[in-house]
Amino acid sequence: MRSTSSTIRTRSAVRTAAVVASGALALSLTACGGGGSKSDGEKTTPSPTAGTVSLPRLDGQNLEVAAVWTGAEQKNFKAVLAEFEKRTGAKVTFVPAQDPIINFLGSKIAGGQPPDVAMLPQPGAIKQAVDKKWAKPLGAAAQAELAKNYSQGWQDIGKVGGKQYGVYYKAANKSLVWYNAKVFENAGAKEPKTWQELLSTAQTVYDSGVTPFSVGGADGWTLTDWFENVYLSQAGPEKYDQLAQHKIKWTDPSVKQALTTLAQVWGKKDFVAGGADGALQTEFPASVTQTFTGGDQPKAGMVYEGDFVQVNIGETKEKVGAGAKVFPFPAVGSASPVVSGGDAAVIFKDSKASQALATFLASPDAATIQAKLGGYLSPNKNVPVSAYPNPVQQKIAKALIASGDNFRFDMSDQAPQAFGGTPGKGEWKDLQDFLKNPADIAGTQAKLEKDAAAAYGSGS
Repeated sequence: MRSTSSTIRTRSAVRTAAVVASGALALSLTACGGGGSKSDGEKTTPSPTAGTVSLPRLDGQNLEVAAVWTGAEQKNFKAVLAEFEKRTGAKVTFVPAQDPIINFLGSKIAGGQPPDVAMLPQPGAIKQAVDKKWAKPLGAAAQAELAKNYSQGWQDIGKVGGKQYGVYYKAANKSLVWYNAKVFENAGAKEPKTWQELLSTAQTVYDSGVTPFSVGGADGWTLTDWFENVYLSQAGPEKYDQLAQHKIKWTDPSVKQALTTLAQVWGKKDFVAGGADGALQTEFPASVTQTFTGGDQPKAGMVYEGDFVQVNIGETKEKVGAGAKVFPFPAVGSASPVVSGGDAAVIFKDSKASQALATFLASPDAATIQAKLGGYLSPNKNVPVSAYPNPVQQKIAKALIASGDNFRFDMSDQAPQAFGGTPGKGEWKDLQDFLKNPADIAGTQAKLEKDAAAAYGSGS
């Protein structure tokens, strides 16, 4: 996934990604120190409240931070950077990046203008940045802040070769189905708990005159997320890890089973808004907003994606928890899956200022600011649950923290970027082709395996 958010790994760290216990998640969604001391003679800003992180004065220093975030997500992150400026005196410039960000960074580095810090949405991208000797390890202060605020699993997925390079500032629960409450009420539909119940619910919605699903097929990462949830629940965590590391081939029977299951939605006539052609022209933000606009007759009744869709729902008249409700991705196998993603801050120009920003982003101070603005989820366990703006988001955050290290990280984000994170290539393109022709399961498997073998073999 690239979440508007997205995700990354070393091969060993891949295994630390997570499945939240289905019962705990279902429950979560249906139930509605003093300031730091000076070190090495540096002047630090007084802590405004007990327990917040201390930062050095950085007057006159400039920083560039690159990320692919746009819209409200970018605006809210800029509020966090503004607080860093206020506390340190540094000037921070946000640099809009493009997917795949590793290619964007390569061009900036080739031109002699790397950003000081970049937000990388895949563990695979972190490893590539380290392998290319672009990324710089985190210093002692940032590592200490991570140790205080993060579970070991979230620390480990930011490591390469045993060294800490990434601060996972943003997380995503990518195993949620959002639905238009008015549509469900009018149809007499209920929240499903299993895949078969989901298909029955979809038929009920269809019979009421509304297309069941909105799919943002123009963005290939949304399709990989669909696949990963089905595969994790159906094939299980062990197979998931093996496929994520390409230890089994995409021609494996377990992949055939997952694609066959997906085709029950993607290949069902009139179950996807606009049909396959329409879905392939629908970008992710529109897939969300078209589910919650149009009153009782929106373009679709449901849209699958992570907690971050709340930002997009906020652009409609519906409110999360009222007109826009959510249920966990239904169990395809024995348990309902939760796939997690995230964005990590990685330093590309080592300096006191860049290390200070990484330290700030590892603190509850930074995450609490963005949590209050909505559409954001932090893996930082010391962010108050009360900081999240609505009961739904609070329960999602509580479930993430309660899961500890019991999670599976987004599979495509663990893959080499050429396979799992590049528009028009690899898994993104192969699943777009499958959405267009869900009957071609064997052909899709063959293309996926060919592309995976090439990417994993080259490591790119």
